[in-house]
Amino acid sequence: MQAVHNPYTGEVVGSVCIVDATAIAGILERARRGRRTAGALSRAARAGALDRAARLVERHAESFAHLIVSEAGKTIAQARKEVARAANTLALSAAEARRNAGEIIPFDAHEGSERRQGWFTREPLGIIAAITPFNDPLNLVAHKLGPAIAGGNAVILKPSALTPLSALRLADTLIEAGLPEEIVTVVNGYADIGAAIVTAPDVRMVSFTGGFATGEAITRTAGLKKLAMDLGGNAPVIVMEDADLDAAVQSCVSGAFWAAGQNCIGTQRILIARGVYGRFRDAFVARTKLLRVGDPSDECTDVGPMITEEAARATRAKVDAAVADGAVLLCGNELNGSLYTPTVIENVPASCGIWREEAFAPVVVLQPFDSFEDAIDQANAIEFSLHAGIFTSRLDRALSAARLLDAGGVMINDSSDYRLDAMPFGGFKYGSMGREGVRFAFEEMTQPKVVCLNRLDDVR
Repeated sequence: MQAVHNPYTGEVVGSVCIVDATAIAGILERARRGRRTAGALSRAARAGALDRAARLVERHAESFAHLIVSEAGKTIAQARKEVARAANTLALSAAEARRNAGEIIPFDAHEGSERRQGWFTREPLGIIAAITPFNDPLNLVAHKLGPAIAGGNAVILKPSALTPLSALRLADTLIEAGLPEEIVTVVNGYADIGAAIVTAPDVRMVSFTGGFATGEAITRTAGLKKLAMDLGGNAPVIVMEDADLDAAVQSCVSGAFWAAGQNCIGTQRILIARGVYGRFRDAFVARTKLLRVGDPSDECTDVGPMITEEAARATRAKVDAAVADGAVLLCGNELNGSLYTPTVIENVPASCGIWREEAFAPVVVLQPFDSFEDAIDQANAIEFSLHAGIFTSRLDRALSAARLLDAGGVMINDSSDYRLDAMPFGGFKYGSMGREGVRFAFEEMTQPKVVCLNRLDDVR
């Protein structure tokens, strides 16, 4: 058994049974049974279970929210929002099960095929491995399970060892909603069982959200199967001279420090036109200092703990290294156990890790630019990208940025930290493959089957 600890208090809030690679045969046998069961379910049955699960999550929303607070350290307000999003993700998945059945193919539109007619359907892949991180322990699990179930697949789910309780609760909720229990197999363990799952030939797809090192390891060992990966980002937001600075400050503070910065689309680098740099910097720092850091169960808390004390100490070490290289600390960088105060720095050399790598922490870098082209170059300088943002009152400039920014999503007059669960979500450049967002994940997790009818002369 492994204990699950509250990131803020350190107390044990639950425990899970850990398995190692020797358990893989039994896991795969159950998943194979789940594949057969799932494939036999009608679309109505899949959709009905997902809809009922969504309503159950809504009915028990406060309980789910407090579970997220206790194991992940999100503030209660942020946890409630995650629960609402998870219910919506399940409901969207139910709708996809009913809607996305395939298309008619116009065979007779092509010479030589005039007597043919047909269609394609969307069929399940079979068994999907889903590996999820700690930062959204309920909704990111829903984003894996919902589309997979809608598509008629079985799932082997390996949640983060730091936050497994929300995943287990969601799996139980799906069973309560009428989903046959063998369709979802939750596996708690470490790298050895993860590797055994990923490399199993029965697994037809791996859907992974997490770090680059683990993502690279999966690609080297997975074999011939589909891969979908969200490997993080280092989101830039551009603030032009003609921007509404008050709105930009408010949005970027929220985008940077939501979930203690442990957010793959959280705002990390803010690029500000030199003419308004001082005004933006002063207002941003002042607003950051107003954030209340502390107990995530307190309704008044804005920023809760990082997931572990080790993560908080590592973040401070990165900031200290940047300051030693010439960066200027404007506020924050204070450590108290797993609490790390929202931190703003400027004049960060481009060689520093805090500029080049994903911080995944409540740290923001401010940097002036001299031209729009300079801002785009700085924004695109990183080798991986999920979201970006721009604040401007000029439509032509906004649309130019949308075209030129190398990002999976460009938020105009908003921070990078915006996501609708129905939209396609994923990255550009290094390591990015596949898309989440219910409809798009559903299509990743299914395969087309063509049916073509040739009307022979003797067929009446």
